[in-house]
Amino acid sequence: MRRISIIGTGNMASAIGALAIKGGNTVEVIGRDRAKAVALARALGGDATIGAWGAVPTGDIVILAVLFESAVEIVREYGDALVDKIIVDITNPFSPTGSGLAIPDDTSIAQMVAEVAPASAHVVKAFNTLFRDVLASGGPRDVFMAGDDAQAKASLSAFITSLGHRPRDVGALSMAHWLEGASLLEMGLARNGLGFTLSLGIDFGGAK
Repeated sequence: MRRISIIGTGNMASAIGALAIKGGNTVEVIGRDRAKAVALARALGGDATIGAWGAVPTGDIVILAVLFESAVEIVREYGDALVDKIIVDITNPFSPTGSGLAIPDDTSIAQMVAEVAPASAHVVKAFNTLFRDVLASGGPRDVFMAGDDAQAKASLSAFITSLGHRPRDVGALSMAHWLEGASLLEMGLARNGLGFTLSLGIDFGGAK
């Protein structure tokens, strides 16, 4: 069992929260709009709780389920409230047309989040290559993750496994840029005939 705090009240927050509770984890929902946080916590059921915006999250793992435009500023606003936390960035910095990334080529949202997070926090990129409905439909699906701290990734791996999905470690946080690009690739495939029920995964030729 893991203690999870989710910052955000949208579709991905709902999908991850529901799977987390089903997997036996505790979930805290945090939203700038408290009414939306309360509504999501009630919809999730179980022992889901509501956290106060800006306060220290109760979870060891803090999932940043917000729009990419606000991710860095939210982490900056939280500041020391995120000391020692595992911060999971699930965002995708798509351009308005969805045909490119809206950030420089030499970075990622996850790396930008890490730059403003407390030094003792550990940022991991994960979940960004799964469409909401695919994630919610159950697994196992491959959840790619990138981060610099092995212990943080081990903890997140255990959480991902509890959701019924497969953690796939792609390496250091610098690889987050390529995970964001991989999600852009998925978007192109989805829009050009394959639909939004696809997901990227590892094929071992029949072996697991």
